[in-house]
Amino acid sequence: ADYDDPYLTMLPRYEAAVLEVFADLVERGLVYRDLKPVHWSIDNQTALAEAELEYYDREDTSVFVKFDCASAFISETGEDRIMSLLVWTTTPWTLPANLAVAVNPRAEYGVYHLPNQPGHEVIIAVELADEVLNMVCGQSVPPERIMKGEAMSGLTYAHPFLDDGVRQRPVVMAEYVTLEDGTGLVHTAPGHGAEDYQTGLREGLDVYCPVLPDGTYDDTVPEWLVGKSIWKANDEVVEHLRGSGHLFHDQKFMHSYPHDWRGKKPVIFRATEQWFVGVDKPVDGGASMRDAALAQTASDVDFLPDWGRNRMRGMLESRPDWCISRQRSWGLPIPAFFKDDGTPLLNPDSVRAVAQVFAEKGSDAWFYMEPADLLVYYEEDGLDKSSLTKGKDTFDVWFESGSSWNAVLREGWRDKQSGDAYPADLYLEGSDQHRGWFQHSLLPALAVTGQSPFKTVLTHGFMVDKDGKKMSKSGGNALKIEDLFKDYGADVCRWWVASLNPDNDIKVDMSFFKLAGEEYRKVRNTLRFLLSNLDGFDPSNAHAFAEADAASLDAWVLGELSKLTQTVRDAYEGFAYRKATEAIFNFCNDTLSAVYLTAVKDRLYCDAADSPRRLRSQTACYKLAEALCQLLAPVLPHTADEAWRALPGKGDDDCVHLQILPEVSTASAIAVEVRWAEAMAERDVWLKAMEDFRQANDVDNPLDLGLFVSGDWSAFAAEDLADLCGVSRFASGSDSTTVEDLSSEPRCERSWKRDGTVKERSDGGQLSDRDAAALGLS
Repeated sequence: ADYDDPYLTMLPRYEAAVLEVFADLVERGLVYRDLKPVHWSIDNQTALAEAELEYYDREDTSVFVKFDCASAFISETGEDRIMSLLVWTTTPWTLPANLAVAVNPRAEYGVYHLPNQPGHEVIIAVELADEVLNMVCGQSVPPERIMKGEAMSGLTYAHPFLDDGVRQRPVVMAEYVTLEDGTGLVHTAPGHGAEDYQTGLREGLDVYCPVLPDGTYDDTVPEWLVGKSIWKANDEVVEHLRGSGHLFHDQKFMHSYPHDWRGKKPVIFRATEQWFVGVDKPVDGGASMRDAALAQTASDVDFLPDWGRNRMRGMLESRPDWCISRQRSWGLPIPAFFKDDGTPLLNPDSVRAVAQVFAEKGSDAWFYMEPADLLVYYEEDGLDKSSLTKGKDTFDVWFESGSSWNAVLREGWRDKQSGDAYPADLYLEGSDQHRGWFQHSLLPALAVTGQSPFKTVLTHGFMVDKDGKKMSKSGGNALKIEDLFKDYGADVCRWWVASLNPDNDIKVDMSFFKLAGEEYRKVRNTLRFLLSNLDGFDPSNAHAFAEADAASLDAWVLGELSKLTQTVRDAYEGFAYRKATEAIFNFCNDTLSAVYLTAVKDRLYCDAADSPRRLRSQTACYKLAEALCQLLAPVLPHTADEAWRALPGKGDDDCVHLQILPEVSTASAIAVEVRWAEAMAERDVWLKAMEDFRQANDVDNPLDLGLFVSGDWSAFAAEDLADLCGVSRFASGSDSTTVEDLSSEPRCERSWKRDGTVKERSDGGQLSDRDAAALGLS
């Protein structure tokens, strides 16, 4: 990061870099303007993209509606009967915009006599007929005849309540019509649905949308609906159908429905003129953005966790063209101008000309400068710049954030190092960004550079409350970070976050921070113990470990440190912070606190200050503290830096964050070839024998014991193995492991050991040879 010159999305140079990406897309013929249905926020009166939607459960009304066929069907008996298409929809408010009914050409449809309505027959998909008729009529009936959907081509019907001069509307074929629910006949309104729109294009239907930006009907609908909100009109449409006899059945139901991510209000599909980026258009005569993205995400991009790959690819496969325009009074303007005849002026040169102005003055220039001034760097024969009108659309925010690879990695860093920093090693965000930032960064980058903007994508879950709901400021259930920092400190919170499995959502409870605090204190206290035993230690006079030290406890612990370093480095490399913190905690809690530091405490406290053995252990403690500070720095930045500055030889001007991670040192692993693994396994057996003896003989202090074990352990110093087990004496070569009570022998008043050398000294005290020498006593 460049902390002296951070990137901000509102900086003129960032805004200009976004327009440069847009100009490249325009140059490749990928940007177009069209009237088509898009997600529309009534609350904010703007178009929305898929990435700006959140899904919540909502109660709505579904209706089964009879659309009467244009001519009566005459039975074999000569009786006139009314035949209707039975259409099912969950959006009654869109019925005024109906222009067709779609059926599956390969499905079977039946003509059914209604037992409770003599002289009336309906057409339903055979596979769904029993369920529908039983639900409404209380019984199923056999079909009078069966036909394939394609046989209905050319059939027409009358709208149940519109008298708009279009008396006959067509039945059309559509493969997307399924038989999972409903009736197999789909109400089609090209102005209110993506599939409906495509069907309308194929069949030459108008893109009719009678709904205004504020969610009310315009004056092209029946008078009893004009000016009414579509949500309130839902009930009125149902009642009107009931009154006219066209309502077959209605019911309330719960379903997942898209809502505006900001206002949390339901959105609708509504046809408006918008700017789009075509994801299926060939780029420079080659693959489309969709195909290129699917190819890149198949193998060239790493995903952590790996399930993110299939999630993102599934969203790429099903995504529509990218609607990049928004109807907002804030945001980066789309630099489109309109001529007197309504045609837009938008080409690569005009966009780059505006980008140059934005780089100089910022995007606010769009709102206070005239078109001629905005196009001061653009020339076109015969163009009267003074007659142009500025467009009022702004960019989708995903287009702005999705251009950061250009604004930051390519443009922003180009002058700060040799070349740019593209592509990024890692993009990191929540699991909802597979259809958001990740996808909207990938698509334009591939079109412009032919390369993914990231090598690796890491997605994490969300913090959720006790009910499993995502925590957010807008939801009112977010944690108060200032309270957490006050109660626990930033490093404890960071330790908790690093200890999580980020693949899934995490339930948050204050008790979790208490546990994290206990783990943190174990790590911090381990550092404090190491530092407290380095008083007077001079790093320049450190013990030089050699092969002769291989059997020492100090060599063993440095070998374990080497293993820890490799584990933590690998974990950081793979962004597996939980694995890193677990390894560090276990090392502090088990390897150090429970084994090594307990074993060397005696020599650190009781050996002569300048004894070689104590210096060797101090050197090991220094190496341990130094490495732990470096390994902890990414997770516990404050604690690690505080401890780093307290190390001998360092001062207030030193900073752990200017260091690199420790290397895996072969010199620190000299104990690997020695029988330390075997010794540690045997230690468990020896400790079990000691515990059994203490319980049977009521011995409280293990220093009152001597341990005599089987096997040859002469490669190790007996004092080291005695300290490793916490006893006063250790000897090997016995026929079997035995424990002896030494409490009848004299005890050193300084170390409490009964090592066989304790006697009265010149000052009258009872001291071992080691302790007497340390005090200069005979």
